[in-house]
Amino acid sequence: MYSFTNDYSEGAHPHILKALMDSNLIQHTGYGMDEDHCGRAKALIKKEIHREDASIHFLVGGTQANLTVIASALKPWEAVICAATGHINVHETGAVEATGHKVLAIPAADGKVTPAMVLETLEAHPDEHMVKPKMVYISNTTEIGTQYTKAELEALSRVCRQNNLYLFLDGARLGAALTSSANDLTMADIAALTDVFYIGGTKNGALFGEAVVILNPAIDENFRFSIKQRG
Repeated sequence: MYSFTNDYSEGAHPHILKALMDSNLIQHTGYGMDEDHCGRAKALIKKEIHREDASIHFLVGGTQANLTVIASALKPWEAVICAATGHINVHETGAVEATGHKVLAIPAADGKVTPAMVLETLEAHPDEHMVKPKMVYISNTTEIGTQYTKAELEALSRVCRQNNLYLFLDGARLGAALTSSANDLTMADIAALTDVFYIGGTKNGALFGEAVVILNPAIDENFRFSIKQRG
């Protein structure tokens, strides 16, 4: 029997382990600030997304990436909209809500957030007597295996920008989405249409780690402080 439960069933690709052994005794600056590895990775990502102005940070896992991005981006009274099946609502032990930010979970049969769902949620939160929606969180692929088309992401991006909302794409399974035969999105499209997203390594053969890509300077301000505080 072979388990396809997830990439946590085993370690990492042998090439990754060999590279770690080869570089194990070479000294580098810590905290993602070295140029040989992290600097090179950042340059490769910027080339792929066609955005030299992107700010890129490395975190240890998907839950840590989600809670760090959301806690850093939102003010105490602001909330994040997601599908009811969204990872931050179901599978992260209340990590985001433990930071003090409410998750506004909306039923979605296909696991995807739509512009209509966003507008309906905004209408239901009109004033200071309730939390203020400030971010829309989506996953690609979603937690139930569906994926966003370019047209769907464009429409969602448009409604977010019209209503001054951040659009955050959880890319823990982004490798699966990009290699799907149904995919019509490029990395450059994702960078152009979101405020922040991340490229998942943990679920895609790496030993661990996610690359958080911030496109909106407002989210990037003091983000490294949030990384340090959140672990």
